Amino acid sequence: MAITTMSSTANLVDKLQVEVGTRGHQVIIDEPERLGGTDKGMNPLELLLSSLGACQTIVAQMSAKKFGIQYDHISVDLEGDIDTDGFLGLSDIRPGFLEVRYKVNIQSNESPEKIEEFITYVEDHCPALDSLINGVKVVSQGIEIQQTNKI
Repeated sequence: MAITTMSSTANLVDKLQVEVGTRGHQVIIDEPERLGGTDKGMNPLELLLSSLGACQTIVAQMSAKKFGIQYDHISVDLEGDIDTDGFLGLSDIRPGFLEVRYKVNIQSNESPEKIEEFITYVEDHCPALDSLINGVKVVSQGIEIQQTNKI
């Protein structure tokens, strides 16, 4: 077993703008102006889609040589549907994605069969895709309250 623990911290910066960081890297996450944000970054679900596409692309790049496949370019197009009534508390519908769709675009002279087998391998070994498909145990570690002198 080779368990690695990853961590991240999210800090509210302004309005709905959040800075997330890990290992010295920061990303700004925000909401569009129409939802009260400042549109300085992707919203959390756009980042989730982007993370899935990046993970698939990275797994492909890391596995291509081992798999014996060559390509000139690879990209992933992603989209997801959400009913914002759930997010805004206007109905009992779940607040998350109802469906996520993706399409892998690959430029290669390899046979279609070899590419399909390779992409199946990528899908089977992508941690982000596995986490979305199979779910993840999420555990709250409580709330830490720090009293302030503000009234």
